[in-house]
Amino acid sequence: MFLSRSSRALQRQWSLGHGIKLVAATNTATGRRRPGRGFHTTPSRKVVKPVLLADIGEGIVECEIIQWFVEPGARVEEFSPLCEVQSDKASVDITSRFAGVVKKLHYEAGEMAKVGKPFVDIDIQGDPKEEDLAKLTTPEPEAVAPTPTAMEKSLPDIPDAPQEVVVEDKKPVPTPVTQPTEQPLPQQTGKHASLATPATRHLSKELNVEICQVPGTGKDGRVTKEDIYKFVERQKAAAQQPQPSSTPAPTFSTPPTSTQQTETRTPLTKTQEMMFKTMTRSLNIPHFLYADEIDFTQLVELRRRLNSVLAKSPGSAQHGGVAKLSYLPFLVKAVSMTLHNYPILNARVDFDTATNKPHLTYRSQHNIGVAMDTPAGLLVPVIKDVANLNILSIAAELTRLQALAQAGKLGPSDMTGGTITVSNIGNIGGTYLSPVVVEKEVAILGVGRMREVPAFDDVGNVVRKSVCNFSWSADHRVVDGATLARAAEGVRALVEEPDVMVMHLR
Repeated sequence: MFLSRSSRALQRQWSLGHGIKLVAATNTATGRRRPGRGFHTTPSRKVVKPVLLADIGEGIVECEIIQWFVEPGARVEEFSPLCEVQSDKASVDITSRFAGVVKKLHYEAGEMAKVGKPFVDIDIQGDPKEEDLAKLTTPEPEAVAPTPTAMEKSLPDIPDAPQEVVVEDKKPVPTPVTQPTEQPLPQQTGKHASLATPATRHLSKELNVEICQVPGTGKDGRVTKEDIYKFVERQKAAAQQPQPSSTPAPTFSTPPTSTQQTETRTPLTKTQEMMFKTMTRSLNIPHFLYADEIDFTQLVELRRRLNSVLAKSPGSAQHGGVAKLSYLPFLVKAVSMTLHNYPILNARVDFDTATNKPHLTYRSQHNIGVAMDTPAGLLVPVIKDVANLNILSIAAELTRLQALAQAGKLGPSDMTGGTITVSNIGNIGGTYLSPVVVEKEVAILGVGRMREVPAFDDVGNVVRKSVCNFSWSADHRVVDGATLARAAEGVRALVEEPDVMVMHLR
């Protein structure tokens, strides 16, 4: 009697354990979880955070995605770069505010992203303990048979219990065997294949290499420094291949003969779009033009002597990287010194929001914008606080801004805050020009090409002089012709007598 009751109790215990096992297996297969009553764990804090595109400039509402540094599924750390954007003629690297895993990219490269809107989603990870727990709960590859539970291990082996279900559960599942292929995987290139560390990207910029064209051999197609060096070596080897001895004559494409006019629509580039908007607003300002001829003879001699001193120096590092002076630093300094006597040319026109009446806002610093011709188009970086800079410091800042402009890496701080602009068109050509006043400024100076002309000296002898034409434009709403003429005369006096300018340098 006692043995039979014990046998029935053991069978019921085995049936209960087997039923729990089947329910667990069913929930695992269907992805459902039964809510536990006795034990519970702290829920995971993985939260998908949309990262908003912050305001990176004055009045910027959208910017273009140049390239992505990450792809969905990539792990990012706090302050690691996410993408490069271009707005208001400046390119900026956007960094991550969170550490986690990239879940979604809202824009493709080349699309316009809206300021204040999400542009990437990041799944935030918890503290290190939760990350370790996440590693432990990472789904394993499919097993051949289900692992026995702890209750099954604790049950005794009962001979008279039904065995057919257990035999079916432990029936091995054949695993398909895949033969290794002999062909290597193709190396990926493109915007998602260009994964690299910031140091590697900096190296690619120094070597002038487009990182999207470099095949990556690192983990997940990541581009390494060795990949960049090998890519540069291959390019050099291709360039050193023997070329044909005879240089072919330049060919000119002949348009097809047609009796009908054809038109091709081409979208504006980002730089052209910004120029379109800026100049449309600027031409609402009533301009007037004032031109003058400046004698550069003494400035030419002073520049020659200073460049001779720089050439005798052991290196350009002690001079801020300046190996040779141009005329532009002297002109920028002359404009700044004149602004002390005519501060209205350093002001801007504002409107009172309450009364909508115009007023002038005077600015203490002389932040002079310099128009530059770059591969991307016309850019106007700003030299800050020129009044407290000498000629050599201005030249060093010009060298830095020109290098950034040619590389397309001018930041928002380099492009904003200008109070007056100098446009030197003379290095390209042209004697006279009619520059357009930039919005939030009231005056601009255009410098033409310097040329050699015969002239009479004080005693009537014909001498050789270097002359250049200055073309001023001003906002006629607040600046009258007499004020601009006096200011232009002050700049002319400083340029024609550069020793006076050097004597008053701070």
